Parts: sequence; structure tokens; C-alpha cells
Amino acid sequence: MTRPQHFCFILVPEFSHLAFSCAVEPLRIANWVSGEELYRWSFASEDGAQAVCSNGSVTLVHGGLADLPKCDQIFVLSGIHMRDHVSRPLLAALRRERARVTAIGALCSGAWLLAEAGFLNGMQAAIHWEYHDAFMEAFPDVNLVRSVFVADEKHMTASGGTATADLMLHLIERDHGQDLSIAVADQMVYNAVRNATADQRVSLQSRNGMRNAHLAKAIQIMADRINDPISPAVIAEQIGISTRQLERLFGKYLNASPKKYFMELRLDRARNLLLQTESSVTDVAFACGFESPGHFSRVYRAAFGVTPMQQRSRLD
Repeated sequence: MTRPQHFCFILVPEFSHLAFSCAVEPLRIANWVSGEELYRWSFASEDGAQAVCSNGSVTLVHGGLADLPKCDQIFVLSGIHMRDHVSRPLLAALRRERARVTAIGALCSGAWLLAEAGFLNGMQAAIHWEYHDAFMEAFPDVNLVRSVFVADEKHMTASGGTATADLMLHLIERDHGQDLSIAVADQMVYNAVRNATADQRVSLQSRNGMRNAHLAKAIQIMADRINDPISPAVIAEQIGISTRQLERLFGKYLNASPKKYFMELRLDRARNLLLQTESSVTDVAFACGFESPGHFSRVYRAAFGVTPMQQRSRLD
């Protein structure tokens, strides 16, 4: 019998309980289905006593950050407000474990904490889609991907929720074979297991009941050009249709013109940056393709009923 792998989960305050369950339960089920102790796990928190997740549940832990057990894999698991929980003890513990050559990964918003520690520069990483805009602004040297998880980098990352189960099933398959991974998924009644290349959010086609490749391509071009917008005519030319055809597609499926939809994408990105980063209003304006802060402020107020400065002041 091989030595069981020991996973240590560092639970950061307000961590995601869904991601936590999706991380631990596949390991437990793998032991049960196989009849062997393939995995062990332990929990740690900064105070060494307990951790409170975002839904208020309290989880008792095995120890603190200063005395993490010797293990095969550490996963940092956080959730909402992760930037409020970037502490010196946490960063020190992560750097100490890296010096011990312990494998370190992150779940849900945990990639933010690894990036703060400087672990992810030059690497691919996954984080919950809600934090994409802020993450890209804060950590431009990290190659953020939209995949549900990244397992082939030095530091594994999963985007949270059921993506954590996808990563764990991937690891079970890697270490103990596909049959066991499938058996664990069956016990979880999980019949939609995704590989690492799957996108986090449901595809545009699924969300809108569409199968129109031209529309999907047009929206992808818009998403890629938020900081440097181009006209609907140029987008239409790039995907090989007329501007009028593009207008009809957006009207039919999205009840909006291409210009209006593009502006909504840019404003949504701006709102995320205002709420999730410390970037100045001017920097947010330019990052979202507005020629001046004044123009940005007028358009933003028309869309959301408050100016960018008022939006940010609501956080105080």
C-alpha cells in the first residue's frame, strides 16, 4: 500500500464553503470507494482554532499557520473580500512552505493571495470569474485564463465552486487512474465533469440559446478590445459579414445594437474595476476605452445613476 497523500487546506476568513466541500469530499469518497487510505487532509487558519466561511459556518481547524504539518500539497482557500485577508502571517507561511519545496495551490479566489505573495508571475492561473477584471489590473504579470482550473503549472489553481471538484477529480485520475475518478464522480452524482480547458462561465451560445458563430465571435472581439474599442463596421469586417447583418444579429438575439452592447460591456468592466480595485477613476476610464474622465463620468452616470466617484464612495 502506498503512503497516503496529505493535503493541507489553509482556510482564509470568508472562504467559500461550496469550494471547501468540493475539495474535501472527493478525497473522502476516493478513500471510501477504493477501500484504502489514499488521502489524508488537515485544516489550518491564522488563529489556529477555527475558520468562518462566507455563509457563517464555523470549521474547526487542526492548527495555525506557524506550525503547518509536513504535507504533499497545500491549498489556500479563500472567498469574498480576499484582499482584506492578505496578512503578514499568511504570506510568511506561504513563503516558508515554498522554501520547504511544498507544493502550493489555490482555490476560488485564493489565486489572488498567491499572486500577492509573488508566486504566479509568468504563470497561467485561474480565479473565480467575478475577480477577473480586478486581478488583471492588479497582477499584469500573471497569465490569467478563463479555464475552470490550471493543473499543469507549478502552482495549481481552481476557480472555485464545482471547479474545485473538477480539479480534485483530475488529481485522483492522475494519481490513481480514470476508473477511480469516474467512480468518485458517480458517488457525487456529478455527471458534468470538466477538464482544465473548459471555460468557467456558461458559453454565450448556452446562455442565450444561440448557435450563431458570427455573434459569438463579435462579442469575443468586443471583450478583447474593451480598452481600445473599434466600430461595429470594423467588427463586421473582421468576422466576414456586413454591418447590417451584424446589427440584425444583435437585435434578434440580444435586443440591442452592437454599439449599445459594446458600451454595456465597457461599463460593466468599469464598474468591476471601481468596486474591486484601488485604480483611480482616470485609470479606469482609460482602461475601459474612454477618451477622458469627463466623458466616462457622464456615460457612467447615465447608465448607473451615480458618477464613478459616487460609486466608489458607497464602499466607505
